[in-house]
Amino acid sequence: MTDGFIKAIGRADAIQTLFSEETFEERIDCSGKCILPGLVDAHTHPVWAGERVHEFAMKLAGATYMEIHQAGGGINFTVEHTRQASEEELFCSFQQRLQCMMRAGTTLVECKSGYGLNLETELKMLRVIERARRQGPISISATYCGAHSVPKGKTATEAADEIINNHLPKLKELGSRGEIHVDNIDVFCEKGVFDLNSTRRILQSGKDLGLQINFHGDELHPMKAAELGAELGAQAISHLEEVSDEGIAAMATARSSAVLLPTTAYMLRLKQPRARKMLDEGVIVALGSDFNPNAYCLSMPMVMHLACVNMRMSMPEALAAATINAAYALGKSHTHGSLEVGKQGDLIIINSSRWEHLIYQFGGHHELIEYVIAKGKVIYKK
Repeated sequence: MTDGFIKAIGRADAIQTLFSEETFEERIDCSGKCILPGLVDAHTHPVWAGERVHEFAMKLAGATYMEIHQAGGGINFTVEHTRQASEEELFCSFQQRLQCMMRAGTTLVECKSGYGLNLETELKMLRVIERARRQGPISISATYCGAHSVPKGKTATEAADEIINNHLPKLKELGSRGEIHVDNIDVFCEKGVFDLNSTRRILQSGKDLGLQINFHGDELHPMKAAELGAELGAQAISHLEEVSDEGIAAMATARSSAVLLPTTAYMLRLKQPRARKMLDEGVIVALGSDFNPNAYCLSMPMVMHLACVNMRMSMPEALAAATINAAYALGKSHTHGSLEVGKQGDLIIINSSRWEHLIYQFGGHHELIEYVIAKGKVIYKK
């Protein structure tokens, strides 16, 4: 993997013969261990200031997500603190979070903006994501999520107009100048946030600029978001706790992936997404941590465990959902998500002869993961 890509896969003796005359910086003896693809986290909100640990107590006392949101908490609380934070402060905290993800085996992560809700702060977040993408070892898929919530004093229609007429043209301009690179467009399609019509307008405008559609839908209320996403050719739709049978069928036909987030349903005490129904219907099921101030989880092994226990996925299904299917959700399955010749050299080595231990040992990934390798280089060694 001298250039960061996988050169060959096979038996040890065949590989040694093939590369007998080459010198390598490091050889790793994996006898008795397992090699797995680097994990892919298909949904995160990792750039923010203003932790919400106090809201966890409110949730435990019975407050719903929307009750906290309407009382000035939730996204609005984080937006205020993120607007006040400097770019350097946001970058430093983001780097620390990426380090934690990396130690848990993540080598490709989707990162959203969305705690600005005005152009200035959204761009500040996207610049932070771009800086980490250029400087860090982890691969990043960047998502513009300016439609994460309706800003105070605006209607959903007014907020959509602002995004379509001002935010997206600015993203296009900065992208053409090479200052930032954005892969996906996201909208929180939800009752009391962005309705179906506003969601459609924003997503279509983003698609017209060449962005992949990858959005929040059918989380708290059935919104027919899955049907809309399938119609628009969405690469991925996240959450889907309240998805309809028709939405599942439409996603299967359109090859739109379902990014399921077992941490969110667990922490908010929502009903679990119907992973089994989706898998049985042929939907491409991916997993994400949904890391954010409301669902503080940086570990894809723990996400896989929750997916197996609470969403009744098998361990092989969970592993596929956290590797090749999650890469597909980000439009990167041709380069990431599996160990194949020609793909990027992202992998993890665990100290066990059975890979299932990574899922079975809930919270035990820190002891199991010995190496994390990205682009052919060791980026973490236990």
